[in-house]
Amino acid sequence: MVPFSILDLAPVAEGYSVADSLHMTKRMAVAAEENHYARFWLAEHHGMAAVASSATSVVLSYLGAATSTIRIGSGGVMLPNHSPLVIAEQFGTLAELYPGRVDLGLGRAPGTDMQTARALRRNMDASVDSYPDDVLELQRLLGSSAQGVMAVPGHNTHVPLWMLGSSLYSAQVAAEFGLPYSFASHFAPDQLIQALTVYRRNFKASDQITKPHAMAGIMAVVADSDEEARYLFTSAQQQFVNLRRNRNLPFSKPVDTMDGIWSASEKQMVEHMLQYAVVGSKASVAFQLDSFLQLTGVDELIVSMPIHDPEARLKSLRLMAEVRDGVL
Repeated sequence: MVPFSILDLAPVAEGYSVADSLHMTKRMAVAAEENHYARFWLAEHHGMAAVASSATSVVLSYLGAATSTIRIGSGGVMLPNHSPLVIAEQFGTLAELYPGRVDLGLGRAPGTDMQTARALRRNMDASVDSYPDDVLELQRLLGSSAQGVMAVPGHNTHVPLWMLGSSLYSAQVAAEFGLPYSFASHFAPDQLIQALTVYRRNFKASDQITKPHAMAGIMAVVADSDEEARYLFTSAQQQFVNLRRNRNLPFSKPVDTMDGIWSASEKQMVEHMLQYAVVGSKASVAFQLDSFLQLTGVDELIVSMPIHDPEARLKSLRLMAEVRDGVL
């Protein structure tokens, strides 16, 4: 089985505080290490009532101090929101504190609405167009070059970069720069196979890796029964309905049925976006996972667990590790 990793957004669940959410993310990271997941990544989002991982590098330092072996990183930092120097300093600091354990996944979207993006005070017209140049500058700042501005910390840490995306553009940049690539199929399934094909076909070897290395994201809810898992998964379904309706709310409690909550068109939209989610008992999830891995041929899998109840989320993480290990 390919390596499994965890993608977490420090979800702020209905009835819980931000502090509760951050403490729960630490528990998830510790459990991920105990269950031999390869990486634990956080995603940068801003202005979302259900997400507490906006200050990504700060939370990563909290997780690094609570763990000892698992790789920690961003899935990802939205580079257009920041200057490359600031990110080099932040992740260079993490690399010095937790050597050999830090990944820097980069995204091109702002990770928020446009009003919040403007509040981040980056040039919205130029920053996306300069994205490839910013990636190269960030790579230089983390490398051993003595020319130009120096990032301290950051210089000579060689923090490995990952390119993240949900489109062909990011696949092309990852291939051109010779970087590992992670596709956001957990919420943007449409171009998954095409993007992986573009990445593999156009890949150029680099100092970081000599052959293409692809990862894909899925949502997963694993429980003792299919019925329980489907019940827990209604929290994620409600979240996507809320996003479509521009309702900025904490992560919802599960419900017995989505009937009466979503319209027919919303149901179709959510089921399409979450078509690669694996939901069910260990046996059901093992079958779904096998189909996904055969379809994509990815080198790694990164899993998010959109579950409201903290204990059920931890249990899902443990059950998924058993599925990975063939314990059914």
